[in-house]
Amino acid sequence: MIAIVLALPLVSINMQQRPHESNWLSRPFSFLASLVEESFYGFSAGVRGTTAMYLDLINIKKSSIELSTKNNELLARMSEMMELKQENDRLRNLLAFRDSTKMSLISAEVVGRDLVSSDHNTITINKGTHHGLKPGQAVITMQGALGYIYRPELLTSKIMLITDRYSVVDGVVQRTRAHGIVEGRSQNACQLKYVEKTEDVKVGDLVVTGGLDNIFPKGFPVAIVENVERKNFSVSLKVELRPVVDPLKVEEVFVVVNAANVDLSPLTPPPITTAPESSAATLSPAEKTQ
Repeated sequence: MIAIVLALPLVSINMQQRPHESNWLSRPFSFLASLVEESFYGFSAGVRGTTAMYLDLINIKKSSIELSTKNNELLARMSEMMELKQENDRLRNLLAFRDSTKMSLISAEVVGRDLVSSDHNTITINKGTHHGLKPGQAVITMQGALGYIYRPELLTSKIMLITDRYSVVDGVVQRTRAHGIVEGRSQNACQLKYVEKTEDVKVGDLVVTGGLDNIFPKGFPVAIVENVERKNFSVSLKVELRPVVDPLKVEEVFVVVNAANVDLSPLTPPPITTAPESSAATLSPAEKTQ
């Protein structure tokens, strides 16, 4: 009570101060209020900044997704354009090849592959008897011989590849004109049989068609010599070949309706140069005694 009594004059004196003068009793409360207000303002500013940053990150992520989608679309279009360009280049070359030869050719596209069959190595094209195809007609690409028409249907035909074990093609070693028969051996290999042992055949030699049956044009590439073996007990060479045409990469072909006795020997590229002849071409004394 004494404290209250003593404080009343002070409150009375403070209330009697002029309006424009500062109320010293309210200063602590004003200071505390300003601190609270400043803290609240800083907190709200931080919340606003964090919210704005979060919204910016969301917008950036959205823009990144949109840009990534557009980039993928542009890459897909570029890939399509490159594929179209390559296809146009191939078709242009095919047209130029067909126009530059006297042979009667029918162009076709590969629509199926059956390279793991236990019976035959074949591929399927989109032309058949309706287009004039017959069994036994030669099938070629611009790079070399591919095979024969094996089983023609109305709108499609199966091609027996030269790698098939039942396939035979008259072959000639371009460099020395040594004759033989190209027979299929495996999915990606052939062999040149019935070549006399005295003939000069080396690794890297190019084997071309002989053209004796007028089914294939003469001098057309068939395969590359990969290995040569000479054995005393054999009257002929054992010559292993690699076809110049990879059937897994063929997309367009020509069916030879009439070879017209065309001789492409001068147009055939020179033999492919390789490393020195493998050791298989030179047998050891142990091998010679077999």
